[in-house]
Amino acid sequence: MRSHIRCLVLILGAVLLPAGFRIQAADSTTVTNAPLRRTDAHGNPVRRAITGHISNYDESRVGHYTLPDPLVLADGRSVRDAKTWFNVRRPELLKLYDDDIYGRVPANAPKATFKVAEIDTNALGGLAVHKLVLIKFGDKPDGPVLQLNEYLPAKATWPVPMLLQIVFFSNPPIPDPAVPSPSQTRRFRFPFSEAGPMTNIIERGYGYATFRYTEVQSDSRDSFQSGVIGLTLKPGQTKPAPDEWGAISAWAWGASRALDYLESDPDVDAKRVALIGHSRLGKTVLWAGAQDPRFALIFSSCAGEMGSSLARRDYGETIDDIAVNFPWQFAGNFQKYIGHWNEMPVDTHELIALNAPHPVFITGGTGDQWSDPRGEFLAEVAAGPVYRLLGLKGLGPTNFPPVDTPVITGDLGWNYHTGPHAILPSDWKAFLDFADKYLKPKPVGALGSNLAQ
Repeated sequence: MRSHIRCLVLILGAVLLPAGFRIQAADSTTVTNAPLRRTDAHGNPVRRAITGHISNYDESRVGHYTLPDPLVLADGRSVRDAKTWFNVRRPELLKLYDDDIYGRVPANAPKATFKVAEIDTNALGGLAVHKLVLIKFGDKPDGPVLQLNEYLPAKATWPVPMLLQIVFFSNPPIPDPAVPSPSQTRRFRFPFSEAGPMTNIIERGYGYATFRYTEVQSDSRDSFQSGVIGLTLKPGQTKPAPDEWGAISAWAWGASRALDYLESDPDVDAKRVALIGHSRLGKTVLWAGAQDPRFALIFSSCAGEMGSSLARRDYGETIDDIAVNFPWQFAGNFQKYIGHWNEMPVDTHELIALNAPHPVFITGGTGDQWSDPRGEFLAEVAAGPVYRLLGLKGLGPTNFPPVDTPVITGDLGWNYHTGPHAILPSDWKAFLDFADKYLKPKPVGALGSNLAQ
């Protein structure tokens, strides 16, 4: 019956849509009578999903939704203390995400080995020491290798807090992302800003490390037989089981393996490591922080649908869009929520709450309505009760703050910048001020001169 309904939706879509529309179904069936892309009067992307849903940017048409309560157990009892949260409710929520959203890491996930391949003691004009660390997954000679570029204050005499960022392009990062390096030709220039202000980060007393996400797992359809996921498949198996990891879970797992290395580096205080990611990598870092409590702080930039914005809100990108367009990023079971948003047992406020008691900083942009910035803010507000249960502060304000006005007084932080889908300098400044409260770096001017190697 369900397959017949799907076929009917596809047929109706092909008949009723304007010429030029194109829709791709969850099973990769393509209806070719429809435009691939369209924007509204404000330049926001407009998509018609396989369900017929059209992107909405009108708050009056968001519709009614009820969020699942993170502080109500599966049996209906309320969570009234930290012990019940950590011992009962938190494991319940993690299992729901494992089974239906991002997918669990299989028991045969590959082992990681570390090798410091290069050390430059005069990086950034003598301001930093650069280490190139190779993290190899599995024992196959041609297996995946993650290149971790690590920069440490050259004058540090004690372990430093570390900002670990998963990146799309910037590995190694350029010293000042606002000034393109000579190698960044017009053809190869990064399409959006992501790398941190390295000089400022080092001068503030932080280490800074980056790795490229696709060195863990490819980010494309039908790529499961490559990367770390490919190492876990049985002979003849072409994709993970429906409740096993998609790419986001693989990237998050890779971040934890990078943290494994940082724990072995005597120059790094591994108890003060912040994890940073933008867009789909913003989803990744929230999921990594939820699973791995060793991360001390999370910075999720413009993560949007199924990351930091409420999925039940009908605004911008929806489950219908993301599940069809990026199925490899999620567990196979996630597909059943196409057209059934309210049946999903979790929502993104609970993903944020799973990071408690560690602080979380989230950003959105005025030019990135596809990611639903208001929904990102509301998700932080809705995560607040869990933080308060644990004796912490939530976000603070419940009304949407003015643009370019960072909110960093609580243990949840927020910045709504003027501008696009990017980590902007204003976001970095607000984040570093937020991080200083927890990671307490010692500025370079106060440091000595004997970094361990």
